[in-house]
Amino acid sequence: MHEIANHREVSDLIRRALEEDVGNGDASSMAIVDARDFCSGRIVSRGDYVVAGVPVAAAVFEALDSSVEVAIESGDGSRVPDGGVVATVSGPARAVLTGERTALNFLQRMSGIATLTRSYVDRTAGCKAVILDTRKTTPTLRLLEKYAVRCGGGVNHRMGLYDKIMLKDNHLAQWRGRNEGTLADMIHAARNAYPDLEIEVEVESIEDLSSVIEAAPDWILLDNMSVETMKKCVSLCAGRIRLEASGGVNLDTVAAIADTGVDAISVGALTHSAVAADFSLEFDS
Repeated sequence: MHEIANHREVSDLIRRALEEDVGNGDASSMAIVDARDFCSGRIVSRGDYVVAGVPVAAAVFEALDSSVEVAIESGDGSRVPDGGVVATVSGPARAVLTGERTALNFLQRMSGIATLTRSYVDRTAGCKAVILDTRKTTPTLRLLEKYAVRCGGGVNHRMGLYDKIMLKDNHLAQWRGRNEGTLADMIHAARNAYPDLEIEVEVESIEDLSSVIEAAPDWILLDNMSVETMKKCVSLCAGRIRLEASGGVNLDTVAAIADTGVDAISVGALTHSAVAADFSLEFDS
């Protein structure tokens, strides 16, 4: 089984998703489908998409009945055209019918994210900037949604609050409100507390940028800056500190932002605004 589908957290998600949908039984299938019935079918794309989540969809069927066989035709990260076959499914009809919607829900959500991510990646082709996701994910689905971003060619930012220090505007406000010292002092305090973690600090002006450079954080987040201001920040840092651009990023603006020379562009829309892809399971006659 693919690594993502074999992850304990994903296995638990599949179990809970099936419990939510199936409850004490699939009444429709049990009512009119004989337990001995067999079926085969194809998961078909209803649009041009970048695929993500096929192994997860397969794991849904296998969780219901280990004898269900899923053959992947379009692997995660590949493009599938309208009418293209993503996978074939065969096995006991009751299990296939019971798992159909849950399997497609995972596949559609993840492929929507991968497809949107690829659109951003394509718009920035030729620039050094990578497209980053954010923590603006569906609660409990972060692992899958960030995996889908990778399938679309994006790069994962931190997975949570635990694996990177990111000092944002409200952290800065708290620090300044206590009169603890300069922004550089704040970065030194964070590094002393967690010496093994990368540190990123958000700035909203060139003045703030100048005040944090001396503390040498790993990353500086340029928040809601104009393209011209970002260019000045890139020049000021001169490659000493990696720069991430955030705020006001969409498919119309991302190319110009990438052209400023920043190292990364974070896009919350990848996970909070992706439109689900459209797939259907069609039984063979």
